[in-house]
Amino acid sequence: MPSARPDLLTQVRHALIQAGFHLVGEDAQDSRPGLAVTTVPTGVLVKWTTSDGFTSLAKDQPGASSDSMQAIVQAAITGLLIQQGHTVTEPTDDGDLLLLADE
Repeated sequence: MPSARPDLLTQVRHALIQAGFHLVGEDAQDSRPGLAVTTVPTGVLVKWTTSDGFTSLAKDQPGASSDSMQAIVQAAITGLLIQQGHTVTEPTDDGDLLLLADE
């Protein structure tokens, strides 16, 4: 029986691209700015890496921080993917989002 994870990966990547998010390679260790969407044993992992320019911009804005900006991006991604019918866990300590594969 084929695994549902490649379909989940494709669905998540497609939803994020359609919403206008910038995706980078599928390598979770990729340090380029954008979203890396990778398959993990329990589903799909979404990791966001900010650019130096974005981090600098957040520092220059009153009341903004890279942590608050990350929370906004996480909320946007989570809301989009939940709306698409996916199960999204709380962010990891690194701020990554895990989408659980349906068993």
